[in-house]
Amino acid sequence: MKVSVILPAAGLGTRMGREKSGISRKQFMLLDGEPILLHTIRKFTHCPSVSEIVVALRAEDLEWGRGLIHQQHLPKPIRFVEGGDSRQHSVENALASLAPDTDLVAVHDAVRPFADSELVEKVIAEAAHTGGAILGIVPVDTVKRVHKTKIRDTLPRENLVLAQTPQVFRFDLLKRAFESARRDGFTGTDESSLVERLDEIEVSVVMGSDRNIKITRPSDMELARLFHAEEMARQTAS
Repeated sequence: MKVSVILPAAGLGTRMGREKSGISRKQFMLLDGEPILLHTIRKFTHCPSVSEIVVALRAEDLEWGRGLIHQQHLPKPIRFVEGGDSRQHSVENALASLAPDTDLVAVHDAVRPFADSELVEKVIAEAAHTGGAILGIVPVDTVKRVHKTKIRDTLPRENLVLAQTPQVFRFDLLKRAFESARRDGFTGTDESSLVERLDEIEVSVVMGSDRNIKITRPSDMELARLFHAEEMARQTAS
């Protein structure tokens, strides 16, 4: 089974704030002296089911990305494609670069560097069985549906999940989902929302982890440093 991982990393990361040089791209911020993107890539190179990793970068960052990986001598093939102005466009560009014999595609946020390999293997196995699966966690806070500043409803948490990545789908199914979205001018918040529109399968949810954080704000970096230090300590102990 051929499994390709797509890491959309062409975003500008505006929520991370501005630096003197302009907008800070969160995937290039340093964690223990290395870009977050590199930490994320490494996690997938250690997943047995993963065949290749495709990173979508802005055109001006492609040379930097290739140079970064060239120095690492990683055990899985890493390729770079030019990303688009949106996550959806970047993933679609990466999909177009995949070989026809690809079976499953896993799309993962480039700024989630703590994806556990065991969970990755579980969500890949579930998608191989059902056609599509995502990681998700049950919210711990009460969720309200509002209109402007007024509460309209309280949603039962047992029927809710917070979607994480990777999100894994059959290659042919995901391609059709993106083609349909482009025809209809639909922009989704994640890959699952595009697949759900096709109404061909029921997307499964594999329980994720609260450690699988997405680094989107400066305050997230403190937690990321803590998690990384814990990982390094475990590796040293073993």
